[in-house]
This record gives sequence, structure tokens and C-alpha cells, in this order.
Amino acid sequence: MSIANEQPSISVSEFVARAPASLKLRVLAGASGGDTRRLSSPRIQKLGLALAGFPNYIHEGRVQIVGQSEIWFLGQLDAARRREAIANLALGRISCVLVTKELDPPAELVAAADEAGLPLLQTSLVSSLAITAVTEYLEGALAPRETRHGVLLDAYGLGVLIEGESGIGKSECALDLIVRGHRLVADDAVEVRRVGPQQLTGCAPELLREHMEIRGLGIINLRDLYGVSAVWRGAKVIGLSVRLERWGASEEVDRLGLDEQSIEILGVKVPQVVLPVSPGRNLATLVETALRVHLMRVRGYNSAQLLVARHAELLQGRAARVAEEGAEEYPVANTVRPGAEDESKKARG
Repeated sequence: MSIANEQPSISVSEFVARAPASLKLRVLAGASGGDTRRLSSPRIQKLGLALAGFPNYIHEGRVQIVGQSEIWFLGQLDAARRREAIANLALGRISCVLVTKELDPPAELVAAADEAGLPLLQTSLVSSLAITAVTEYLEGALAPRETRHGVLLDAYGLGVLIEGESGIGKSECALDLIVRGHRLVADDAVEVRRVGPQQLTGCAPELLREHMEIRGLGIINLRDLYGVSAVWRGAKVIGLSVRLERWGASEEVDRLGLDEQSIEILGVKVPQVVLPVSPGRNLATLVETALRVHLMRVRGYNSAQLLVARHAELLQGRAARVAEEGAEEYPVANTVRPGAEDESKKARG
């Protein structure tokens, strides 16, 4: 089960508080709009074109960059034309303005930002580095996300998402794997984010990190019980999905392992293995084996396909031997050239 979230957005105040320390953000003006103005896109935009008289190209929900070229452009205008250029920006559509390289913005821009409640920020980084830092942060903060009911583990360096209906044994299986040396990322609620076109990461909500719920034992803290090596801090790239289903509930169970299955999460296909659950089956061993099989397939080795290929080769060899034996048992009669028999009789006569 998953809970899809709406298109994420953050307030400018959140951006200022949580942005990378390398940006060293300062609020120069318009602090009153920090909670109401929101960012909804990781892409940035430079205000040069809008200042030159084309404000229709301003995109809402983005960080607007003002660098040295924009400051120079405003500086070569007289005060009246500066005020006119800033007034034409449609400040109500702008989420925030970030001045780079610790440049001093014109007094007219500071006054207009304060009046409109438009956050005017400043960073010491040059425009290129500031754009990279802002984009990387917002791509994570604004990534499409959903919360899935399951357990996420770090096993053999790969993120393994274990899912299944409630009470099927996901947490108990995960605990057994943790005892074997693997690490917990999240239990019960896994926050999944799409951080790239074909990449998903998962992490635990802040409150639930390092904790698991085991029926009969209650909520336990794995770090206290097994040490720091039992938990993974932060997000983990999801590389494999394992779904536990009750024996008989699955319509089809793959007996050979030839067909590779997948599940789509946030538009990204993730390889999946479906494991039937019944009394006496060691789920931890099965999940660990499924992970090893997956890693071997990623490296280009598929034991099931090799077995089928050997079987087909064996059948072809047997068919060839049968054909040869049949030819020896029933030889083809020698053909005689027409007229050769009459010529032989005349020679004898």
C-alpha cells in the first residue's frame, strides 16, 4: 500500500533555513513574505530578460537569480528608469530573488521587495556555483514522493524494499536479516522519492528512524540493541522490491526464474521478486538468496537461462544421434544409372 503526496513545495523561509551551508543565505528585505511565498520547481531563472522589459517570461515557483550582469544593467539606468524596470517585474508572481557574489542590490530593488513582501536573499557564491547548489538542494526537497507500507534495508550495498500485507512477517524477516549483518533504513513507513529519471531513494520519517515494531515485543530501538552498524542513516537508493504473499494467494509463481518481474513506483520500474509465504519457509534466507540472484543477473549471469540453454543443446545432440542411428539401420539403396543393367547383360552375352 502506498500514499501518494501532492506536488511538493516549500516556503522561502524553509529554503533559507535548510539550504546548504555553502550558500550562506542572508535575507536583505521582504522577510514578511517568507512563509507565504513558495518554491515548487528546482529550476532557477535569471531576471535579466524581465528587467530588460519582458516580464511575461517569469515563471512562478522558481528562485530568481540576480548576478553581476543584472546589477550592472540596473546600475547604468537612472533612478526613474530603475524604478520603472523593477515595477514591471510583476513582483507578486516571484517567489524570491537571490543576489549572488555578495553584490549590493540597488536601493530601489530593496525598497520594492520590502513593500511587496518579496524575500530578497543574498549569497557569497558566484552565480554558477549558487545555481548548482540551489538546484541540487531543491531537486531533493521538491522530488515527487510517496509513503509506502513496508521495510527498507541496506543489504550488500543495495536498497531492498520488502512489502506485503499487514501481519505477513515483513518486520520479523527484516530483523533476521539485520542480525545477519544487514542494516535497517526504514520500517513500517518508507518515504520514497524520485530523485532522477530512473532512480528512487527511500528513507525513514525523522520520528521513526532506528525503530522497528515487532508483534509481541512492541517498538524496539535497533541502535540500542545492536549498535550503530545495524542502522543506515539517511536515504538509500532502491534497487530491488521483494513482495511477500501468502501461499496460494499468488495466481502464478515463477518456478524457473526466466521471467523478470518489475513494479512501477512513481513512474520508475523497479525489479521485483514475489515470494510465497508459508509455515516453515525461512524468509530471511529466501530474501537474501533473491538479492544474490538479482546481483548476479545485474552482472550478466542468469543460472536459469544457462540451464535452459544446456537443456536445449542436450536435446539437439540427442536428436542428431537418433537421426544418425536411423540412417545406419535403414540405409538408402544405391542408385543405378539408367541403361546400365542392359549394357551389363550384353557384355555377358
